[in-house]
Amino acid sequence: MQAGAAEKRAHIIVLGNEKGGSGKSTTAVHIAVALAHAGFDVGAIDLDARQRTVARYLENRTAFAKAKGVTLPAPAIAVIPDGEGDVDILADQLLEWRGRDFIVIDTPGRDSALARAALAKSDTLVTPMNDSFVDFDLIGQVDPDSFKVKRPSFYSELVWDARKVRGRVDGGTVDWVVLRNRLANLDARNMRRMAAALAELSKRVGFRVGAGLSERVIFRELFPRGLTLLDIPHLEDFSLSHVAARAELRALIGGLALPGWETVAAAA
Repeated sequence: MQAGAAEKRAHIIVLGNEKGGSGKSTTAVHIAVALAHAGFDVGAIDLDARQRTVARYLENRTAFAKAKGVTLPAPAIAVIPDGEGDVDILADQLLEWRGRDFIVIDTPGRDSALARAALAKSDTLVTPMNDSFVDFDLIGQVDPDSFKVKRPSFYSELVWDARKVRGRVDGGTVDWVVLRNRLANLDARNMRRMAAALAELSKRVGFRVGAGLSERVIFRELFPRGLTLLDIPHLEDFSLSHVAARAELRALIGGLALPGWETVAAAA
């Protein structure tokens, strides 16, 4: 979509989680590509210059499209190393891309000045987490007997600090969405306890709970070709599992309540 008025500013989506293995980078790629598929002008920034998962995924996508002679919607990509002075590089990149519709930023799974700077710039903060109290401990601590929330944890405090910075800079707010990724079909008691703990903590620290992506082999198989569940004509052995996974992805994007998405979804 074309940039509108001169004062238009890109909506910044930051994927943040200091716990590895939560599906953060996979979620970032699928959000960015889904927005590109919908016709939005999207930029993606990979702040994990060591692993470069998002960058590699999109490079694979470009290579696949070239080899097959097809066109695949994709965001522009930038990789920013995590070192001294790179907070300024991030600021310059955001300034350069300010006229885009969306910028999706994947942060590294560790605390750093660069990750904190990204959080403070976010309009929508997405924190994917496995449906486990190991991952929950990142944002809140629970009583071992009652599973009631005792106190927010360090990442909730980090987000609170980022929200204060954002408010001081431009008066903006950060919409924090916690995604329950890789929901299991078993262990219903744990799922109920997790749901109750998240609902309790969400009221205390101010986030929304959204449905994420299930644990499916398809997500790992798509990476070498850079494909997503929206690239139906290019998927091999398309099955009902793919349909269910694609429905999850659409529900995930819809749950983020991004500007302009409802209009696009209604038209589709």
